[in-house]
Order: sequence, then structure tokens, then C-alpha cells
Amino acid sequence: MHATNVLEMDSPAGRIRIVGDGDAIRAIHILARADAPSAPLAGSDDPVLARAAEQLEEYFGGTRWDFDLPIAPIGTPFQRAVWDRIAGIPWGHAISYGRLGADLGLEPTASRAVGTAVGANPITLVIPCHRVLASDGRITGYSGGDGVPTKQLLLDHEGIPYR
Repeated sequence: MHATNVLEMDSPAGRIRIVGDGDAIRAIHILARADAPSAPLAGSDDPVLARAAEQLEEYFGGTRWDFDLPIAPIGTPFQRAVWDRIAGIPWGHAISYGRLGADLGLEPTASRAVGTAVGANPITLVIPCHRVLASDGRITGYSGGDGVPTKQLLLDHEGIPYR
């Protein structure tokens, strides 16, 4: 097993922490502003992390709509199925939790389990969980950064309407 490498960068959404193992991205977290360290940004000589930081800068600069990174999220088979489906939501589009569950062949009563899996996404932005909304277009929460305001920022960045 490879060592864990960390790179931190600033973004319009706040401080982002990228975690990898030398071969793949294991986590990308937008830190809450209150939790973001005031210390200098952490760097790494890991080329996968450098590539992720570059692609995130392009995303926020409006020149990247898809990510091309090796990712290896750790989760249950159900979580990974949810994250795989989320990864297929294109830039500028959103789907509902119910649609996400239906796409996975689940009953409507599974929406809470789907929402829990969405909230456990360890690789935000690359697996764009911010593109999942309530069936009426409302934002029901966001586990990254400062919560709903961070999700609103990301949706606005992509021109995705919400209520």
C-alpha cells in the first residue's frame, strides 16, 4: 500500500483538501471555512494530486466540465453504485434523489438510503454530488464546505437552477 499524500488548495468554494495514495485520488473535501487551517497550503510531490489540483482550478475557471482522474473511493457496494451514477451526471445538469434511486432500480422508499450514500461521497466535485437535488428542485443539504451555501455556489457556477 502506498503512503497517503495530501495537497490543499484555495478555491472559490473555500479550502480544498485532496488526498491520494500515489495511484489514485481517495478523497476531495471542501473544508468548512471555520475548519480550514490558517496555515500555508499543504503541498505534495504526488503527480496525481497535482493533476487533480490543476483540473479543479480549470473547473472553477470555467474551462473544465469533466474530470479525468484516477479515483478510488472507499465505500460499500451500495455507496459505490450511487457514486458511479452520480459521476455520470453531466456539467450543468441535476437529478433528484428519487431519479437517482430509480436509475439504480430501487423503490421510492429507498430515497433516504440514497441520500445517505450521496452525503457520504468522499470525492466531491469529481463525483458531483452537488448535482443531486430534491424532486422539487430544492437543496436539502450538502456535506461539503459550509453546507447549503457551498452547494448553492457550485450550482450557480454550473448554471443549474434550484429552489
